[in-house]
Amino acid sequence: MLALIQLINRSGSMVLPFLAVYMTHALGYTVQQAGLIMSIYGVGSLIGSYLGGWLTDKIGAFRVQIFSLVGGGIIFLFLPMLKEIEALMAGILISSIVVETLRPANSTAVSQYARPENMTRAFSLNRMAINLGVSVGPALGGLLAGISYDLLFVADGVTCIAAGLVFYFFFRDRPANVRQKTEEDLANVKKPHKDLVYMIFAVFCGFYALLFLQIFQVLPLYYAGPGALSEAGIGLLLAFNGLFVFVVEMVLVYSIENRFRLHRIIVTGFLMLSASFLVLLAGPQLPILYTGMLLLSLSEILAMPFMVTLIMKRAGEHARGSYIGIYTMSWSLAFIISPSLTTYIIEHFSYDALWYFNGTLAVVAAVGIGVLAGKMEGRSA
Repeated sequence: MLALIQLINRSGSMVLPFLAVYMTHALGYTVQQAGLIMSIYGVGSLIGSYLGGWLTDKIGAFRVQIFSLVGGGIIFLFLPMLKEIEALMAGILISSIVVETLRPANSTAVSQYARPENMTRAFSLNRMAINLGVSVGPALGGLLAGISYDLLFVADGVTCIAAGLVFYFFFRDRPANVRQKTEEDLANVKKPHKDLVYMIFAVFCGFYALLFLQIFQVLPLYYAGPGALSEAGIGLLLAFNGLFVFVVEMVLVYSIENRFRLHRIIVTGFLMLSASFLVLLAGPQLPILYTGMLLLSLSEILAMPFMVTLIMKRAGEHARGSYIGIYTMSWSLAFIISPSLTTYIIEHFSYDALWYFNGTLAVVAAVGIGVLAGKMEGRSA
């Protein structure tokens, strides 16, 4: 049911993939102005991730998810009214705070309802639903954008609210598999900010996020510019990512999760991410664009579910919300840095310079993860 709710929610995920294109094409903003507003989304994401992790440990994953889904959906319905840059920045900030509280709460809920031996597959099932929704959302979003960009915000808002209602009626009386905290538990709850190995690990996860998030920021601009793709063409290319991950991830995760150590799988995913950008140096031809997206999709499958599993195992039962909150904060920080950094490189150098930068950073992060993830996997404290 958690996966079904994610499917409903993500099937309406049309705004974020087209937000940079909307701002440059429909509102007439420059590339750097669009990058600034995308960074504002990252600021809100950072606040929402921390708030979501803290609230999850305080009031529970159920209440946080209801607040995020229904509240975020309502805000999306009002965003098309904001045209001036200051008003749009404020609206994007508020919406991202509310929407991003969902991530730590949802990840915590998955860990609470899954059996320990099935945790990675549970995260993969949830991600499979997300990616099926993401394959539907951008494809439909590309068609709606061809009619009116306002329709993107309406569709996203309605599906968020619908997901929230389904979640409420199914989970309102269903207790999670969480043991009550004793005084000893409270005294021994891990603090992620005091876990040095984990905090450095989260930094390298942030490097991965800085690169992967370009699927929502730089890559659509590249597809629309040098790639000369229409909105529908961009939507189909982004939908390929979601559909491929939906079809392949569960099978691949099931095949490799008990055959290789977690950190080796994660490192392979990081190296795939490097290759996905370096291949774009061959040019903006459609086969090259799809090859890059294929490598990016394989990277996502190999890195993301296993990173979260590793974090949940290290956190222990009563600190999962705060640990996953730090992880999602690393993604939020990346969302702040990535748009401004990448658009600066594009404006002052070139797309090729950005691909070189991305490929190198991914290799550096892979080395760092290879050193730290083994230590994270090897001990629980």
